[in-house]
Amino acid sequence: MPRDNPTNVDAAFDILLEQIEAEIDLVNRGGARAFESRDYEAARATLERAGQFIAFRDRMAALRREWIALAGPQVDAEEDSEEQTQRRDLGRLRRGLRTPEEAYYRPILQVLVELGGRAPMGQILDRVGQVMRGVLRDVDHQPLASDPDLPRWRNSAQWARNSMVQEGLLRNDSPRGVWEISDAGRQSLRG
Repeated sequence: MPRDNPTNVDAAFDILLEQIEAEIDLVNRGGARAFESRDYEAARATLERAGQFIAFRDRMAALRREWIALAGPQVDAEEDSEEQTQRRDLGRLRRGLRTPEEAYYRPILQVLVELGGRAPMGQILDRVGQVMRGVLRDVDHQPLASDPDLPRWRNSAQWARNSMVQEGLLRNDSPRGVWEISDAGRQSLRG
């Protein structure tokens, strides 16, 4: 039996977090439909449910960070070829195929400064996509299996935003749907 592989656990967290994000998107679309049809009670209930999903997602992201810290750096060279072939296929991209989350940090900060320090998420993501045109890989433009309308890179950029808020680079008290750079984010961009 192969030993536990921290990469498998990390992959499982990635899959779980992507699925939770897809569920949040579905709830958001349902809330938007309820609001458009002026069913404010349903919109309120949907907003509450979305808040619960977001809190759950944030707890899972925190657990993932805890796992990464606990497992330490994983060196693929430590695995022999038999262990590599016995790894479970968790239905996600192999590590290194998509653009890493951290690659979005600087472009997001640059775009925010360019847009005056704060802007709606859609406007920021559109511009980040232009800025990262030469960086994003073909696989980043493919839709998520869980949401065929969402390119992988947009989902990754939204996760980067979540991590940046937790690291203090973006403000956590901005209105819903608005991203805003913090003083620490401006400082990080200058550094």
